[in-house]
Amino acid sequence: MSYDKELAAAKKAATLAASLCQAFLFLSFSTFSLMGICSFMHLGCYKGSILETYMISYIYAWFLDMKVQKELLKSDVHSKSDKSPVTVADYGSQALVSFVLERELPTESFSLVAEEDSGDLRKDDAQETLQRITALVNDTLASDGSYTVSSLTTEDVLRAIDSGKSEDGSSGRHWVLDPIDGTKGFVRGDQYAIALALLDDGKVVLGILACPNLPLASIGSGNQHSSHNEVGCLFFAKVGSGTYMQPLDGSSPVKVHVSAIQNPEEASFFESFEAAHSQHDLSSTIAKKLGVKAPPVRIDSQAKYGALSRGDGVIYLRFPHKGYREKIWDHAAGSIVVTEAGGVVSDAGGKPLDFSKGKYLDVDTGIIVTNKKLMPSLLKAVKESVEEKASSL
Repeated sequence: MSYDKELAAAKKAATLAASLCQAFLFLSFSTFSLMGICSFMHLGCYKGSILETYMISYIYAWFLDMKVQKELLKSDVHSKSDKSPVTVADYGSQALVSFVLERELPTESFSLVAEEDSGDLRKDDAQETLQRITALVNDTLASDGSYTVSSLTTEDVLRAIDSGKSEDGSSGRHWVLDPIDGTKGFVRGDQYAIALALLDDGKVVLGILACPNLPLASIGSGNQHSSHNEVGCLFFAKVGSGTYMQPLDGSSPVKVHVSAIQNPEEASFFESFEAAHSQHDLSSTIAKKLGVKAPPVRIDSQAKYGALSRGDGVIYLRFPHKGYREKIWDHAAGSIVVTEAGGVVSDAGGKPLDFSKGKYLDVDTGIIVTNKKLMPSLLKAVKESVEEKASSL
C-alpha cells in the first residue's frame, strides 16, 4: 500500500515548504538551521506526500522546542503523577503536531496516541503555565502564517493536546507521538527527540525522529556534543523504503544502514542515560558475556535508535526496572527507523514488538536492538545473564 497516495492531503506541502523557508531564513537559534528541512521538503520525490505532512508537523514542534529550551531556566518544570518531568514545550509540541496533522489531513479519521494530556493544565494553579503554552503555540503558528486562523485560545490548545487520548487498537490507523522523548535530556541541554509514527492495523508503517541536539558526526565514541556545533538530525523511514537521515545544514537526505560489525569485540552499545530508566548492571553483564570491550554510550531518548540506524553503535540494550511498563510512543518511531535500516528490534526473548495492544507494550524483560548477524549471539547472552541475575536473588 502506498501511504503517500493514501495520505495525499499533504498536497499543499510544497507551497507551505516555500513559505516556511522564507519565514525561517531570518530565524536562527544557536547553530541550528531549518534550511536542511526546507531543502528536504523541496525534493520532488516527496512533494505532496505523507512524509511532507510529517515534516510540517516536525518543523513546528522543533521550532517550539528550540525557543523554549533557550528560556527554560525561566520556566517551570513540572512533575506528573508518575514523577516524570513535563515542560511547557512537551504540551506545546503535542498541541502543534496535533493541530498540523488535523489541518493537513482533514478527510482522514484522526486518531492520536500521545504521551501528554491536559488534566494538570485545567487546574486553577496551572493557568499561568497554560497561558504561556498558548502564547508559544500562537507565536510559532504566526511566524509561519500558513494557516488563516485567528489566535488559538487556551481551550483550543487544551483540545489539541487532548486529541492524543486515543487508546489505539489492532485495526485502523493511529498516530503515535512522544512530543519530547527524553524530557530530562531536553532540560539538561542534551539529547531529546520528537518521535512520531503511524500504525496501520497494529503495524508501524512510518516513523520520524527529530533529534535537534544529535551531532551529524558519529557518537560511537560516546561524544554527544560536537566541537564544531554540527548538530541536528532528522531520521525518517517508511515500510519497505529504507531509512534516511536529513541533516539540518542544507544537505540532501542520505540513506543510512545499521553497522555490519559481526565481531562483538568490535561492537559498542547504547543504553539509557538515566540509571532509573534501565538496569545498567544487567547491561554490563550482557556486554561482558558477549565480549564487548567498549564502554557503554549513554544518551537520552530515541536518539539512540537514530544513531544506531546510521551505524554509530551496534547494540542497544534497555532493561527497565521491575514494575515499569513500556509505552508504544517510546519505541514506535525508533523501531521502524532501525528495522528499515537493516536492524532487528525485539524483546529480550526474541519476539518482535507488538504495537497493537494499546498504549503499552507487552515485552519479555526488556528490549534489545542490533544487526541481524549479531542478534543470535546477543539473545544467548541476554538469556544467560537474565537467568544468572534471577538465580542470585
